Amino acid sequence: MPDFLLVLLAYMIGSVSTAVLVSKRFYGIDIREHGSGNAGATNTFRVLGKNAGVIVMAADILKGFLAVKLSLLSQYSWHPTPSVQFVNLQVILGIASVLGHIFPIWSGFRGGKGIATLFGMILGIQPLVAVSLVGVFLLMLLATRYVSLSSISASIAFPLLILFIFREPELSYKIFAIGTAFLVVLTHHKNIGRLLNGNESKVPIFKKRKMRRDKEEA
Repeated sequence: MPDFLLVLLAYMIGSVSTAVLVSKRFYGIDIREHGSGNAGATNTFRVLGKNAGVIVMAADILKGFLAVKLSLLSQYSWHPTPSVQFVNLQVILGIASVLGHIFPIWSGFRGGKGIATLFGMILGIQPLVAVSLVGVFLLMLLATRYVSLSSISASIAFPLLILFIFREPELSYKIFAIGTAFLVVLTHHKNIGRLLNGNESKVPIFKKRKMRRDKEEA
């Protein structure tokens, strides 16, 4: 299949706004009119709860993963070892899916921030890097309970892992990793402002556990 058709298909896959579909179909609302206004997993968790949030996050990750795997339909997939062209195509397909998530053609070009889809892309290209980023995200989330800060930390860790730990040889992937860190920080500028002002929302990770303990002590 021609590369430009693969890129277009990757964008179309990314444009499937799961948060909008779930919120409208099962809850009768448009998630973009509530909470932070983003059509992503984090806002879905906050507005619609854990069940809807898990579904949206899993689907958004799958979008990035599937978009990258479209590279298997290209002419470069027949090489015994991944070529520069193959890796470049994977990066382009992943970026197309993330752009589709942020600017979905099916939902008036109003989407989310693309973090989950970006993770799916990385998972499709380098699973070990993806697992490492999950570790960074979870450690920061457990320590601070800020989803935004956890996302920012993982994004900054991405180029550091690529450059110094995994030593990725492809220049395009290095540039992508560095650009991703800047993009995530840029798209989270409002969250950064709230973090500095001390009014960013926290995820109540230990809330249920604390409530259960309080009931037992009562």
